[in-house]
Formats: sequence, C-alpha cells, structure tokens
Amino acid sequence: MKRKHSLVVVGLMGVALALSACGSDDEPKANDDGNGDTPSVEGKIGVILPDTESSVRWESADRPELEAAFEAAGVEYAIQNAEGDAETMGTIADAMIADGVTVLAIVNLDSESGAAIQEEAAAQGVKTIDYDRLTLGGSADYYVSFDNSKVGALQGQGLADCLGDKEANVIFLNGSPTDNNATLFAAGAHEVLDAIPTYTAVAEQAVPDWDNEQAVTIFEQLYTQAGGDVDGVLAANDGLAGSVISILEKNGRAGEVPVTGQDATVEGLQNVLAGTQCMTVYKSAKLEAGALAEAAIALVNGEEAETTGTTEDATGGRDVPSILLDPVSITKDSVKDVIDDGGQSAADVCAGEFAQFCAEAGIS
Repeated sequence: MKRKHSLVVVGLMGVALALSACGSDDEPKANDDGNGDTPSVEGKIGVILPDTESSVRWESADRPELEAAFEAAGVEYAIQNAEGDAETMGTIADAMIADGVTVLAIVNLDSESGAAIQEEAAAQGVKTIDYDRLTLGGSADYYVSFDNSKVGALQGQGLADCLGDKEANVIFLNGSPTDNNATLFAAGAHEVLDAIPTYTAVAEQAVPDWDNEQAVTIFEQLYTQAGGDVDGVLAANDGLAGSVISILEKNGRAGEVPVTGQDATVEGLQNVLAGTQCMTVYKSAKLEAGALAEAAIALVNGEEAETTGTTEDATGGRDVPSILLDPVSITKDSVKDVIDDGGQSAADVCAGEFAQFCAEAGIS
C-alpha cells in the first residue's frame, strides 16, 4: 500500500493528559463542567477496542490514555472492548449509536466487519475514525495511527543491526492476516531485509488473530521444518516475540538468535534487557490517544481535524485523511527512553530478576 502522507513529525497533540479514574465502561462519562474548571464539549464519543489477546496495550495503555484525554477535554464518552469478536463489536457499535454517540472510533478486527459498522454509522449521521488500523473499503472520516510501514522498516533494520552482514537464515512470523497493519509491518520489514543479499527467508507465516498460543505452535513447526538452521526471527510484536523466545529457550538458543518485537510492552522490554529479544518498537499510547481525542473532538464540534496527509485505501478507491505518528526503535541502550516517556514504569519493568538488568542499563 502506498503512503501519500507528508513526512511530518507530529508532536504532542495539545490535549492535556492527566490520569483520572472512571467507572464502568458500559456508561458514558464526562467531567463535571459546572465549576468552569474544564471546558465542556457537546456530543458523545464512542471507542471500541479490539481485544485483550493480540496485545496488552489496548487495556493497559490505550484505554487509560484515552480516558485521560477525554476527561481532560470534558467530553462525554464510552470505551468498550470487543474481546476479539467481530459480531460483538457490531453489537457494541449499534448500542453506542442508539445511545447517541456522534463520533465513533474503532480498531477493526477485520476490514469487512469494520466497513459494515462504518456504513451503519454514516447512515445514522455518526462520524467515524479508524484508530490504529485502517479499514480497507471503509468510510472513516479520519485515520489515526503510526506510520506502520516505518514500523516494519524499523524492525527489519533492527534485525539487520543485530545479525550484521553474515549469511543468515531468517523466519518471518507475521501478525494476523486480517489486520492491514500486519501487512504493512511485513512489507516494511521485507523492504529492508530483502535488499541484504546475505540473508535468506527460510520460512514465513501469519498468526491468526495475533494469537500468542498459536504462535508457539506455528513457530515450533517452522523452526523444525528449517532443521533448526535459523539465525534471526522477524516477529511482528512483543507477544509473538515471547512465543518465539519460548521455543528458542526449549532448544537452548534464546539470546543466540535475534528476535524483533513491537509495542514496548513490559515483557518485551524485559526480554530486550535480558538479551533474548533484539529490539522492540515504541509507539506512544499517550501520543496516539491524544491524536484520536483531538480528531474526535474536532468532529464533535463540527470542525476539521489537523492531518499529516492521506493514506491510500486501494480497496475503497479513496485517500483517507490521516494523522500518522512516528514510531521509535528501542534497543537495550534505549529502554530507559520508554520509561522516561511514561510508556512503562520502572517498577513494572525492573521487577524481580530484571532489577539487575535495569541497573546495568541505568534505569532506577
């Protein structure tokens, strides 16, 4: 997929992000604007997150950052999770529309079901935003995400940096085939790694629904088929990386075979510090949530959001106005940057046996 966005580094999106507590996610929420301390925004915003299995980020990072952004803006909102079920996502969307949301943001589970939700929303006069994943053939007013081709390129370059220019057999363990982001990650990684003549891709397979348990089985089969002659693994996120590392440990090769990741999760950062994972990619939830909040609030107010360009939706034959943020490559030397930015806490990353690795990396 071609990117038509301009190369603009997006800064913090101007939304104050002070964490605050919220009640059940079944009820819309808003700040009390009666005392004039917080601006009030007319309208309601609904957000549907995809699952709790593909990555821990959705509930541990995105939800609290979105809640904080909406609370700070004084906007009424509801955030729910589809728990990996497209039918459930459709039901949640119908309920949110019936409850009067004026803007609906979704992280689709697949483009077909996502497009159906957006079509129904448009019929009811509800504006829609694709959050993190583009809905191919959809009708979203905006797309808010990171530059996902660049994510893959960072992973490819990270693996190349760890392997060097020696001859190397590489396995690609890609994300869900129904996730357009996974396609972009793989394309970005291939663009880097395929250009290095000493590297050979000995196997490649996508993991349905980003399921980490399936990833264990899939990678073990690929590793066995390659006769164990594997020098590097391009794993699409930290969850899949953890699955790969478990099989490498089983074969006494953890730390010997470089493995990539993404999301800078606690487990991913710990693996990077321990040397069993080569690198991860940090995508600030605060930055992405802030960008979504600004776009959604602009739509609620009948305004246009600031964009960085457009993204081509070849299936739908259109260019989607987009806000694309810059991902950051993280290695052992830069894990501290994620913690300093608030992406994870030192207490979580440096727990137990990882305290020593943190001390060595200057993290306290």
